[in-house]
Amino acid sequence: MHVVVTGAGGFIGSALAERLQSAPLVPGTPLRLTLVDRVGPVASCAPGVQWHIGSFADRALFEALEDDPPDCVFHLASVPGSLAEREPALGVQANLLDTVALCEGLARPVRAGRAPVPRLVFASSVAVYGALGAQAVDEGQWPQPTLSYGMHKWMVELLVADYSRRGDIDGRSLRLPGIVARPPAETGHGSAFMSQIFHALRARQAYMCPVSPQATAWWMSLGCCLDNLVHAARLPAEGLPAERCWQPPVLRASVEEVVQAIARAVHADPAEWIRYAPDAHIETLFGRLPALHTPRAEAVGFQNDGSLQSLVTRVLGCLLYTSPSPRDS
Repeated sequence: MHVVVTGAGGFIGSALAERLQSAPLVPGTPLRLTLVDRVGPVASCAPGVQWHIGSFADRALFEALEDDPPDCVFHLASVPGSLAEREPALGVQANLLDTVALCEGLARPVRAGRAPVPRLVFASSVAVYGALGAQAVDEGQWPQPTLSYGMHKWMVELLVADYSRRGDIDGRSLRLPGIVARPPAETGHGSAFMSQIFHALRARQAYMCPVSPQATAWWMSLGCCLDNLVHAARLPAEGLPAERCWQPPVLRASVEEVVQAIARAVHADPAEWIRYAPDAHIETLFGRLPALHTPRAEAVGFQNDGSLQSLVTRVLGCLLYTSPSPRDS
């Protein structure tokens, strides 16, 4: 089975690549993995794994995929929200136009009868909703993005649905919430505070949080995110909705609740390390999320982390494995 991951050098992409190597999409089926990113691996590739260094819209990549068509593509690459706002041309090119090229590149050999229809899992975002009010929302919430990033994601959702309608790809889009905990060095994400509080408390480092303690967000651990991406790829094609898009279940919690849960787990005094200087713009976009009901997604098997304690345990376990803090010995 040939699987392609775009954005494979990123936070989610690199973890997904490891997951697929340890637990293939189809158990017992040999895996060939093509990882695509502008930055290559720091170590030699494992058997069955090859890298394409460059854009996921490169002609050379499409030519290679015509010779070895993928069975499944996880499209994770994107320019994040704050960066897309600062550099609009970059955002349009990477988030929208290059994704059109990717869909066309996958569709051409299918139309020519040289390849089966590939499955494409697209990492969309809750940024499509824009600023929400205090009232609970469900999966029927109409997108009203307030950032270019959210608009790009919504447009690609429609693109994936249309290519699927035509039979060129078998698409599935997931509207992902804030995934924690991203590496401290990552920039361009307006929701970075969601990850920074984990790093600060675990490492006993002072952090000025740009939202208030009462700010509410939608949370999902990296492990849960990977579970949902893989589940999307495994869903049978028969009977999928025309929009080919799901809002996975999330955990809704205030920043203070999450800070307290982390503090208990790492035995730190939150008052010593976390201070608050709310930024009205950031809090409006990322810190006022209402209750979210997702019965349709839950009915087909998508899940959240189950509890705040479970989320914190999974996140801290991942951080312990990937980047020991100065106090770990």
